[in-house]
Amino acid sequence: MNRRHTSAACAALAAVALVTGCTTGDTGDSGSSAGGSKSPSGSTAAQQSLGAEQNGVPAAIVAAGGTALLTNAKPTGVSAQYGPICKASTLGIGKIDFTKDTIGWAQSEKEANPFRIASTKSQIATARKNGWKLITTNAQSNVQQENSDIKGMIDKGAKAIIFSPINSTGLGDAISYAKSKKVAMIPVDRNITGVKGCQSVGPQLGSDFVEQGRRAADAMIKATGGKANLAILLGASGVNVTDDRTAGFLDQLKKKNATGIKVVFQQTADFTREKGQSVTETLLRAHPEVNAIYAENDEMGLGALAALEDAGKAGTDKVHIVSIDGTKGAVQAIVDGNFDAVIESNPAFGPAAQAALEAYVNGDGAPAVTITTDNQYDSSNAKQALSAGTAY
Repeated sequence: MNRRHTSAACAALAAVALVTGCTTGDTGDSGSSAGGSKSPSGSTAAQQSLGAEQNGVPAAIVAAGGTALLTNAKPTGVSAQYGPICKASTLGIGKIDFTKDTIGWAQSEKEANPFRIASTKSQIATARKNGWKLITTNAQSNVQQENSDIKGMIDKGAKAIIFSPINSTGLGDAISYAKSKKVAMIPVDRNITGVKGCQSVGPQLGSDFVEQGRRAADAMIKATGGKANLAILLGASGVNVTDDRTAGFLDQLKKKNATGIKVVFQQTADFTREKGQSVTETLLRAHPEVNAIYAENDEMGLGALAALEDAGKAGTDKVHIVSIDGTKGAVQAIVDGNFDAVIESNPAFGPAAQAALEAYVNGDGAPAVTITTDNQYDSSNAKQALSAGTAY
């Protein structure tokens, strides 16, 4: 993953995993840049809402009081970490006996999506390996349910909650309840916005979603030779992942002066295969000239492929597709000649999240933001990735 400098999309994601939209140095993974170039000028409203970077550090982290980019002794699979260092004791949270105490895992979305299946599997497998008692819930893509799930696990005695937020702003009730009960909160995948680092939640884990968008744009430019009528299948509204992947993609097209790629259609498909198919059916009727699709996750991309197959337009010789996630189905679509590239968003947060939690409550603390490494797949490595089991 060639993680370059991202915009300030990483509002306080922390600990030992990853954060959305932060930057790091070229590590060979999905995108961070250690000395980092600034975000390109002319950034979109989505980026502007996240704030500017200061000396390579996202504004969200500066506002939280930590401006240091931690570059030494990064755990395996981590491309960058940002301060401040979060310590549970600052919120009055006591130490946890991981041989006896209960830990909760709150999944946000239905596990029909391979990303969600893999993320839950990672938490369960890591807890089992560590000998932890883990209880789990799934909010089935309902924000009110996730608030209830988290509060319910706390009422059952959970001393810490690792959770994947359904969106970036809707879990204030659960977060406030956890804070009042002195329960540690470790967000993964999506970040929590509107809170200061370490003051409401602990270390947050997420991916560099802005850089994922940039890498997708580079792959699209390569696939199309810089000329295409492009449709964008947007992710769910109100989620920083959608904003960041869109901003990164569009800014990179501008930065690379890819004026021959015309965005003729954009519509949300809510990160689901079903809506990816139905939205693509609509766009093909309205814009039969579309010959390239950027899908902000694999499920929408695979839904788009189903619509293209029905219309007799499947295959990269007819319509180019670049998507993000790294699922087996999407990587197989590269092998089959239907996708050009897939940018990985690694869902295996279990080891990083649980290590961050342990450091947060019982150790010397964990960085407020950690960015993990991701892969990228195209025709040069897709078969190997499937054989090696790299794709999930």
